Amino acid sequence: MKYYSLNNKEHYSNFENAVIRGLAPDKGLYFPERIPKLSTGFISNLGKLHPTEIGMQVISEFVDDEIPATELQKTVEETLSFEFPVKKIEDRVSVLELFHGPTLAFKDVGARFMAGSLGYFIKKGNLGKVTVLVATSGDTGGAVANGFLAVEGIDVVILYPKGKVSEIQEKQLTTLGENIQAIEVDGTFDDCQGMVKKAFLDPEITDHRQLTSANSINLARWLPQMFYYFLAYRQLETSSKLAFSVPSGNFGNICAGLMAKKMGLPIHNFIAANNANDTVTRFMQSQEYQAKQSVQTISNAMDVGDPSNFVRILELFGHHFQDLKKHLLAMSYTDAQTNTAIKTVFDNCNYLMDPHGAVGYLGLKDFLEINPDYRGVFLETAHPVKFLDTVEKASGAKVDIPPSIASIMDKKKKSFQLRTYAELKEFLLEVD
Repeated sequence: MKYYSLNNKEHYSNFENAVIRGLAPDKGLYFPERIPKLSTGFISNLGKLHPTEIGMQVISEFVDDEIPATELQKTVEETLSFEFPVKKIEDRVSVLELFHGPTLAFKDVGARFMAGSLGYFIKKGNLGKVTVLVATSGDTGGAVANGFLAVEGIDVVILYPKGKVSEIQEKQLTTLGENIQAIEVDGTFDDCQGMVKKAFLDPEITDHRQLTSANSINLARWLPQMFYYFLAYRQLETSSKLAFSVPSGNFGNICAGLMAKKMGLPIHNFIAANNANDTVTRFMQSQEYQAKQSVQTISNAMDVGDPSNFVRILELFGHHFQDLKKHLLAMSYTDAQTNTAIKTVFDNCNYLMDPHGAVGYLGLKDFLEINPDYRGVFLETAHPVKFLDTVEKASGAKVDIPPSIASIMDKKKKSFQLRTYAELKEFLLEVD
């Protein structure tokens, strides 16, 4: 499988080079030259297959023989070593829980798969030390930190917006030490992401350090997110049309779902559930893409004003807006609506949602209201404990603290603080 840059389709790369580089030299995101089609026999037998078998079938053609089958299977097994349960909470409404991994967030899947892939390429190619440079709006940082912790040959530098992630999210990325370094940026997630992209194009930095990204712009973070759509579908017994509502920030997760659909998974529609950062919602109404400065919300992992992966979604549909609109709906919700949803679902269904899942729930309910012949699944992307104060205040419920979280709350936070790209550049040139 070859991958081309979305800024220049004449530039091609193999999987290994794309994973190591993160971005193409022209700053474009990599995209597969073709979308493999899975057989109807495979789809109809998903319920009989082990998750590792499913993962291998889904990802193998994207990797080809660049990672030996035995090594790839080991990575897939580690990636899918926890549960992905689908639970019915209302008539025609189910939830896919993606928070059963080590950092209690859906991004554990992509982070673990990328750590295994990159770790293999480093050992194989004698690349020396690689620096994973990543921006986070919340959960990416913790998942990447955990996934790459103590991986030989890899340093991790995580940028996050000061005061705009939850206390638990911050603890998860600032208390590990070893090869993990956290940087507080006095700004927004978009500022962090802009700095990361600029560093990748700065020869003074790239001549000094081998950089790669662990955001969903990286193929090895983005593509394995397809796994959970297949794992969810195998648990659903329905003859109804299916819709998945995905809380969407940088749009890597929902893009992976749309990829799964293109490969043959019979999901009929997707809802991109946004908070007040409604760039894509506005695009789907006007056909005009106008990025804006992100604003802070209680669903902070979605506080993205210029989602990187939306260009991949456009490419999936050949930039044909009417075709895209048949398969993707976008809706936006306020913090007040999100809080109300958390309380309503807890009171009526005894189910506790985090703010991101609540936004997904709202999107699904609105979709089902105008599509009564559908059944829907919304994604609960993080454990409610990661947004403890918000969830307890909205629901009136007490959230139990999982042992993995309790063990880090008394640890001392260690981070560097900066404001400008010049300061980040100095940090990357000087800190080893």
